[in-house]
Amino acid sequence: MTAIHLSGIGLAAPGLPGWSDGARVLSGESPYVDAELPPYTPERLPANERRRASQVVRLAFRAAEDAVRSSSAVLSELAAVFATADADLAITSRILSALAQLPRVISPTDFHNSVQNAAAGYWSIGTSAQRPSTTVAGHDASFAVGLLEAAAMVHVDRIDTLLVAFDAPAPEPLLEKRPVLKPVAVALLLTAEATASTIATMQIELGGEYTSVLASSALESLRTSNPAARALPLLELLAKRQAGAVFLERAGRQRIRVAIEPA
Repeated sequence: MTAIHLSGIGLAAPGLPGWSDGARVLSGESPYVDAELPPYTPERLPANERRRASQVVRLAFRAAEDAVRSSSAVLSELAAVFATADADLAITSRILSALAQLPRVISPTDFHNSVQNAAAGYWSIGTSAQRPSTTVAGHDASFAVGLLEAAAMVHVDRIDTLLVAFDAPAPEPLLEKRPVLKPVAVALLLTAEATASTIATMQIELGGEYTSVLASSALESLRTSNPAARALPLLELLAKRQAGAVFLERAGRQRIRVAIEPA
């Protein structure tokens, strides 16, 4: 694949409430302190949609808006790829509980938010998006699956694309069966051409003998706690502004190699 360019990064995770703070932690400048994410109000959603947006949608928006905040990109002209392994398991749990009772009364708002691409729909409304949008899932490899999809859109179609990967814990008893332990969202703004805001150039290819991990045990624990957090080795390399490569799990024992050259 020819080079694609990275022009914005967004992050939302416990102890990493945005890319500015997260970069200092991932670069080693500041210590990592596991702290709960504070509530977030999406900036670009109209009032009616903002009231209906679930906590998982707000998590996705937190990273997405972080990634585009300092960019000159026209948001309505960005394609979008949303990558989530499980979407909103809190809503799934409430719907399943309602179906197990009589009378079977399901909240219309929950039904509205239960689909896999709910966050993508809210983003399209909030940005008046005119470009393609897709939502993908790949279990614990959802970030790598989404990155491949977004990179292909940039490379083949020459469309600047926002990738947003996110997942959040489920309530019990689903949490026991699907142990996503922390809420995490990561967003990357990928462009076909370098711009004044370009952070790095990326080369992506299939292959790799191992999966990249983090030296910090606390950050490594976060990496394995959530499918979106599998992006952390890549973000660590970007935070350090170093040239290099990381290997991310794609499916089973397959991996992708992502090479970075800082701008």
